[in-house]
Amino acid sequence: MIRVAILISGGGSNMVKLVESMVGDHPARAVVVGSNDPAAAGLRRAEALGVASFAVDHRSFGRDRAAFDAALLQRLQAARPDLVCLAGFMRILTPQFVSHFAGRMLNIHPSLLPKYPGLHTHARAIAAGDTEAGATVHEVTGELDAGPVLGQARVPVLPGDDEHSLATRVLEVEHRLYPAVLRRRAEGITTPLYI
Repeated sequence: MIRVAILISGGGSNMVKLVESMVGDHPARAVVVGSNDPAAAGLRRAEALGVASFAVDHRSFGRDRAAFDAALLQRLQAARPDLVCLAGFMRILTPQFVSHFAGRMLNIHPSLLPKYPGLHTHARAIAAGDTEAGATVHEVTGELDAGPVLGQARVPVLPGDDEHSLATRVLEVEHRLYPAVLRRRAEGITTPLYI
């Protein structure tokens, strides 16, 4: 069995879809859900799904990202994950942390990377006049949102779309894309999936 840890910062809707997908003949199982925010609603959702959870409050570390990452790594290592999935985890991880899970950490980003890394992706796509948007699952590397693409899903940008309406449609495809890419990765398939 492939052991999967999931990191979140908020409600955890992608985390829920990942956990729900890892059943039956799926080669992976979620072993822990962690957050940088002890109040993250997703932690309660993980517990309700029978997955252990923990929080390392980033605020208690001030600007010391390395100390926060070290504490997070210690909690993660206790669960012995084979793969780490970032699912709405809103912290930029240090290169030292990323290198510990090199080739074994995935992230989902709400744009068609390499377009619009970072924040405010939907507003940026609308402002640019794009006709399509979407989501990307990629391998995490030391450069923000720049790792190899493992899967993408596209949605049209509709006339009259605002940031919220576009985000809602993109999230719907994220919920299908991320579980599909995770399963392929757990099965050893590394070619990108496009849906």
